[in-house]
Amino acid sequence: MYKIAFKSLLNRKLTVALSILTVALSVLLLIGVERLRTEARNSFSNTVSGTDLIIGARTGSVQLLLYSVFRVGNATNNIGWDSYQKWAKDERVEWTIPVSLGDSHKGFPVLGTSTDYFKHLKYAEDQHLQLAQGKVFSRTHEAVLGANVAKKSGYLLGGKIVLTHGSGEGAMSEHADQPFTIVGILAPTGTPVDDTVHVSLDGLTAIHEGWESGSASLLSTAGVLAADENRAVPRPVTITAFYVGLKSRTSLFSYQRAVNQYREETLMAIMPGVALSELWQLMKIAEQALLVVSGFVMIIGLLGMLTALLTGLNERRREMAILRSVGARAWQIFVLVMGETLLLVGVGIAAGVSLLYLILVTFRPVLREFYGMSIAINPPSSAELLMLLATLIAGALIGAVPAWRAYRMSLSDGLSQQS
Repeated sequence: MYKIAFKSLLNRKLTVALSILTVALSVLLLIGVERLRTEARNSFSNTVSGTDLIIGARTGSVQLLLYSVFRVGNATNNIGWDSYQKWAKDERVEWTIPVSLGDSHKGFPVLGTSTDYFKHLKYAEDQHLQLAQGKVFSRTHEAVLGANVAKKSGYLLGGKIVLTHGSGEGAMSEHADQPFTIVGILAPTGTPVDDTVHVSLDGLTAIHEGWESGSASLLSTAGVLAADENRAVPRPVTITAFYVGLKSRTSLFSYQRAVNQYREETLMAIMPGVALSELWQLMKIAEQALLVVSGFVMIIGLLGMLTALLTGLNERRREMAILRSVGARAWQIFVLVMGETLLLVGVGIAAGVSLLYLILVTFRPVLREFYGMSIAINPPSSAELLMLLATLIAGALIGAVPAWRAYRMSLSDGLSQQS
């Protein structure tokens, strides 16, 4: 009986192949959306690790997180250097990292910071930044490039780069009189660090001397303020934000409350994990919409397979009659059609998952290079396995329809057709 059923499948190989392809593409979309959603969250979460607080000018917590960590958007205001010094010297603080943003280089953000950035900043699971080549900047006009900046621009150690005043489409003026020498290139991290040009705070201060009005002054255009390592650079007046690592997490809330109530300047201290949770809440509707669309695609795929099975069932009455004539009972016909449906759904699921991993392996470097998204090639998660199980159960429920119809036909007219 099973030999006849197998030959029947081979005889309908086009319909069978299309049914499997429909299920496979539906599974690919459903699991693909879930995998991208999960990896996007992991990518964001991995960007900052081991930082207790981020402090900047008062604004929304999500906005402060986006521009200070992910280089997205602009700061509403800077914070004073004196305020930074005061809170950095607090007895509860173990380390701080000042960051100053605003300039760019060929579309890449430029970040002014101290050498503590390379010492204390962590990503993923407490991983420190690593230099792939060279060293950390130690002089005013030295720069350390993120991995993507060096790769996309073809920069090598010892090369010279010129920073652009401002960022975005409005960034037109260059600090051409004060080029920076590339002294280090960071190893890839899969975070915004890869797309960042790092210079010292002194370097940023030096190139903005004579630019207090927002454009180059006569002194700057005349070359009076050109790059000179021997010239004293004044301390920064403002910075964009600073990261804080505390000696003990028990002082987290008291330190945060004290910063938020600081009377000398309107500051805001946020916990990166809490701000990320708020960001996920904002994105939750979009994520759910994507999953709902994927679920509907899966249902449509299964209904397409059901249509193909029901359409082919009338053409298989003679086959059912032959099976009954060789001793198959009606319930065995039911089991046979159910098994056939589950086989199609099972092969479709396996094909969809295989196709997903093939796409991930093929396009993983592209996603990392162009979108900064590092997708791990891991086995299916528990959530994905539940989705696959739900797909198999849905396939079984749908398969019961043609199986019941075949059962009824085998009782009523199957044998009569044979005769």
